[in-house]
Amino acid sequence: MAAAPVWSVDPRTGKQRERVADEATAADVDAAVEAAHLALPALADRVARAAFLRAAAQRLEADGERIIAAADAESALGLPRLTGELGRTVGQLRAFADEVEDGGHLDVIIDRADPAGAPPRPDLRRYKLPIGVVAVYAASNFPLAFSVPGGDTASALAAGCPVVVKAHPDHPATSQLCAAALRAAAADTRLPEDVVSVVHGFEAGVELVRHPRVSAAGFTGSVKGGRALFDAAAARPRPIPFHGELGSLNPVVVTPAAAAERAEQIGEGLGGSMTLGTGQFCVKPGLVLVPDGADGDRLLAALSGALRATAPGHLLDDRMRDAFLAGTAGRARLASVATPVAAGTGEDERTVRPGLFAVAAADLGAEHELLFEECFGPVTVAVRYTDEAEAEAVLGRIEGSLTATVHLAADEAAGGGAARLVARLTALAGRVLVNGWPTGVAVAPAQHHGGPYPATTSTSTSVGATALERWLRPVVFQDTPEALLPPELHDANPLGLPRRIDGVREQPAADRGARGPAAG
Repeated sequence: MAAAPVWSVDPRTGKQRERVADEATAADVDAAVEAAHLALPALADRVARAAFLRAAAQRLEADGERIIAAADAESALGLPRLTGELGRTVGQLRAFADEVEDGGHLDVIIDRADPAGAPPRPDLRRYKLPIGVVAVYAASNFPLAFSVPGGDTASALAAGCPVVVKAHPDHPATSQLCAAALRAAAADTRLPEDVVSVVHGFEAGVELVRHPRVSAAGFTGSVKGGRALFDAAAARPRPIPFHGELGSLNPVVVTPAAAAERAEQIGEGLGGSMTLGTGQFCVKPGLVLVPDGADGDRLLAALSGALRATAPGHLLDDRMRDAFLAGTAGRARLASVATPVAAGTGEDERTVRPGLFAVAAADLGAEHELLFEECFGPVTVAVRYTDEAEAEAVLGRIEGSLTATVHLAADEAAGGGAARLVARLTALAGRVLVNGWPTGVAVAPAQHHGGPYPATTSTSTSVGATALERWLRPVVFQDTPEALLPPELHDANPLGLPRRIDGVREQPAADRGARGPAAG
């Protein structure tokens, strides 16, 4: 049977643009993974690894105009948004290069032997190694930053792991262009091109997570798809870590004092956040607790005005548009749910208009469970609450999220009530915001992009410097002669690594680091 073609489709028209590739067969996936496995030793050199990441950033920038044009044609996200996304993508590649050079990710810990201790302690020396070949499943809503050259790929390569990416069907042409840039960067730095490869097709994704040479996987997508792959990863004869980002409601709580202080400002800010990228951000606020009464009314009036003033937009593909329309229609049919702004199709029927639902907290029953599920697209649910007990009852029905936000009045920040509310939201999410909006995830060393299930399937982050920890495994050497130790664990610290020795942190001189001999 001939392999199925992979087409690039324009979501603005629904028409095929070009045939990009063929769906990968099981043999194709096996070849890609085996080639990646053979490339693993070449990534052991930290100097070469850092140079490769920087070369990849340069290659993406050099071909940026063509990459951005292809991404816009396949996603309808617009040139300004995609230009910024490319900047974010190359920025995180360079940030990971800095992390590789620093060497702190190796987490070197040395506890020297203490025969006089009670009990006596042997000589223990610990560091971290690359886990092996990593499978990456690209996201639909970020064709660059969470796709072929995105954070999962960049962090895995920084950790020293070759990557096989399962391209998302919404942007195959963009995926091919980005893969070509990364492979060219590998050649530029004298690494095997197979440190990165791309496969297409649903079955290829299943074959990839089951391949015995794949040692870990990273996924960004739906709860249904992510859970199926997560279960497959766990069901293998040798289970592997599966770091999946699945779904997130991203609740927002507006206190009565905050609504009284700046109802219109909060309403307009919420409208901008929930419609950003046509509501296709994983951190879009999907449920907002709004106080009952006149101040809450003002907030919802401002939000409704902002939504009515927002132009219809395209979703990433027909399947997502159909799901959005079905999801909003299903929510509108629920008892006691009002529709201040009705979501629906735009004038050309290929676009969608944003929507808003409103319901009293007291009216929420078991039949309203749909309101507590993510609806991908420009829509949110406002739950009106009368007191703290009602707000707590609503929060108690929300599952793990990537973010949770609270809007406070200026004089509430020092109060015990605000501290209790922040603590309550901390139990729900991996990132807690005060007086801000969750859309926009800064790429910074302290960032955490993850949360309790179903937001993610692990406690790790997919954004920020610590994202590469997902692709490392620790090993300790006990009473091992120095001649048999890796150079990272030698007493003289020839690689200039930050280390902790007998409980004391040792920072090497600034002129050392990855300029030393090759390191893992």
